[in-house]
Amino acid sequence: MATTDLTRTPSSGGNRKTWTFSAWLKRASKSDSNNNRIFSAGGANSDYTSWFMYAVDGTDGILNFQNRISNTTTSLSLNRKFRDVNGWYHLVIACDTTQATASNRVKIYINGVQETSFSTEQYPAQDADTFVNHTTEHNIGSADGAGYTPRYWAGSMTHVALVDGQQLTPTSFGETDSTSGIWKFKGPSGITWGTNGFHLKFENSGNMGLDSSGQTNNYTVSGGTMTQILDTPANVYATWNPLSPNDSIAYSNGNATVTGSNSTNYSMSCSTTLGASSGKWYWEMKHTTANANTNTCIGVANLDNYEYNQNITSGTTGYVTLRFDGERQINGATTSSYFSTPSAGDILMCAMDMDNGKVFFGNNGTWFGSGNPVTGDNPTADILTSGTWGGTLRYLAAKFECNFGNGFFGTTAVTSNSGAGEQDDAGEGKFQYDVPAGYYALNTKNINTYG
Repeated sequence: MATTDLTRTPSSGGNRKTWTFSAWLKRASKSDSNNNRIFSAGGANSDYTSWFMYAVDGTDGILNFQNRISNTTTSLSLNRKFRDVNGWYHLVIACDTTQATASNRVKIYINGVQETSFSTEQYPAQDADTFVNHTTEHNIGSADGAGYTPRYWAGSMTHVALVDGQQLTPTSFGETDSTSGIWKFKGPSGITWGTNGFHLKFENSGNMGLDSSGQTNNYTVSGGTMTQILDTPANVYATWNPLSPNDSIAYSNGNATVTGSNSTNYSMSCSTTLGASSGKWYWEMKHTTANANTNTCIGVANLDNYEYNQNITSGTTGYVTLRFDGERQINGATTSSYFSTPSAGDILMCAMDMDNGKVFFGNNGTWFGSGNPVTGDNPTADILTSGTWGGTLRYLAAKFECNFGNGFFGTTAVTSNSGAGEQDDAGEGKFQYDVPAGYYALNTKNINTYG
């Protein structure tokens, strides 16, 4: 959600002692700070109820719940660390301060399982009020309003819900898949939402804060640009992987945007979170800001052998790269003047055919070298042997806004097909250019079906 959030100030108070919050969350950074607020209610630094993720050593996401009244703070910090930036977590916080047993007053669940291991374990006093369901500002995706510099959640959210007046369990919002055993979303039903209860699906791009609970407790987007992506807990799309200890790089827009800051850091690159060993896959990369050094390059790599700190243009264990001086490298072997240097604003395309070991690259709708991904003619390379292959990128000091199917370059929606975007044969993804027949967006649903 980056520099935006959703806000609502209830016109009437609800149950400040008993309530349940549920949300599906996807982290976007390996270095969460106190800026990663999930939800907050309150009016000043000394009076708020909030939960957020923070880092103790620069890499570990730690979940913390706080209730603070007149500078007296109760706090729960999990020992568990949230390092996954590719998958979704289901968070439930269920509060009932009327409970006689302290540990029953606030219960935290992750993916259907109650958390019981805390580094800090301070429960609210019996019958204590919180600021949830108070008539002060409530924020989704940021810190509380008055008295704070905004502190935003940097990742993604979906199906955010609040139940006013009940302490529920996760089974009201999710269930275990009978086949895979994985905790999955289910639509909340039969819930009595209470005065300030809501359920935000984020399915209406014209009104991202639309309440679908029937209570009409709508939230309002505050500042910035909120984008409606296709990535969901049931279908995860590829992004660039921020878990590698890369230097001189910044990730944004859900790790789909890469901004480099060192024009000569040739040994550093990034790779995609998802790869495939079979099937045919398509994605796009907008060269938003050019680098004066034309050694910037795009490519694909065998992720089984990929190393983030290896010069990918000279790698010999499964690398195909196009350097922006026009050179093509296939396992370190160079072909000069293979393509024309892309300009800032160009949209580069990749079609990766793992069934036939081929990859095709193009620019602004035209495939390099008269390539034809559908017929398989004139590929950029045909050495994609066994293993899991995915995208790679040497960023140097350039910026790339990439679209693996979510339908955005940065925060700007694709403009093809009257803005609706081009889809693959399965009806998945939104792209600028026509997806070649038989190729698919690189997401978990497609990999399970066509990979």
